[in-house]
Amino acid sequence: MNQDQIKGNWKQVKGKVQEKWGELTNDDLDQIEGEREQLVGKLQEKYGYARERAEREVDALNC
Repeated sequence: MNQDQIKGNWKQVKGKVQEKWGELTNDDLDQIEGEREQLVGKLQEKYGYARERAEREVDALNC
């Protein structure tokens, strides 16, 4: 999923993100505000994903 898709559909994407990665808090999601790079960074921080894995996981979101 590209940056424009994430940002444009953030309210819908936010629910799927929280469902898939439950350790991300509402505060985390509010800080991300649809920014792909911030989402990738939070996945790295909270889940210990390598950058490539975090990017693949975000790209795999089907929203």
